[in-house]
Amino acid sequence: MTVSFKFQRLALAVLLATGAAAGLTACGVAVVGGAAAAGGLVATDRRSPQTQLADEVIEQRAGGRVADLLKDTAHVNAISYYRKVLLTGEVPTAQDRERVQAAVAQVAEVVGVVNELGVMPNSSLGQRSNDTWITGQVKTSMLNANGVPANSIKVVTERGVVYLMGRLTRRETDLATEIARTTPGVLRVVRVVDFISEQAALHPNDPHGTNAAPAPVSGTGTAPASPAATAPGVVATPVTQPTVVQQPPIQVQTLPPVK
Repeated sequence: MTVSFKFQRLALAVLLATGAAAGLTACGVAVVGGAAAAGGLVATDRRSPQTQLADEVIEQRAGGRVADLLKDTAHVNAISYYRKVLLTGEVPTAQDRERVQAAVAQVAEVVGVVNELGVMPNSSLGQRSNDTWITGQVKTSMLNANGVPANSIKVVTERGVVYLMGRLTRRETDLATEIARTTPGVLRVVRVVDFISEQAALHPNDPHGTNAAPAPVSGTGTAPASPAATAPGVVATPVTQPTVVQQPPIQVQTLPPVK
């Protein structure tokens, strides 16, 4: 298997962090200087380098298992964030949907699976291109917004549905949600979020990837009213609850877009 550049960058960051504690030779100092940008990129993410690396490994292993199961008959994306895997895409049958979920749940270090696979024909290239555009719009808006830790939020779009992943305060989550809900083309928003305190957000260092336990799973119901959702002419649709397989509980909430 070919190791991605991102994977190599994260692995290098972990090695540098380890080497720094033991001291570096003159040659090693040159390496640190050359890798400063890579280390800086890792540092902008609220996850520790070790957790980022673990997520990369999980995604590769999960992808391998899905490929072994379904070959070229399905379109499946496995996205890991804080060792929780979001499954999106399309599979031919309900049985395939469950088989993929079970296989990914057995990958080492996976602590939860959110199964959003659709039983339907594979999405078209046009749909995927549109999803990519939506993701770019959401990310850009987050980067330009105050109070939103854009580099600590994973944004995924599948068939017009935007998924937000991360460990965030409720304030951060609400701000990010409003951005996604008001982006043109978004059909609904699904939050796969572990709520943390404001204090934890100020001290995000997580050397072992074992910070405070995630928040409980939210129930099915109507999304809390937001300023945008209560504006004249806005139609709110019910909140739905996706299938979740979990060890530590995962906060998963589906919200309608603002129309």
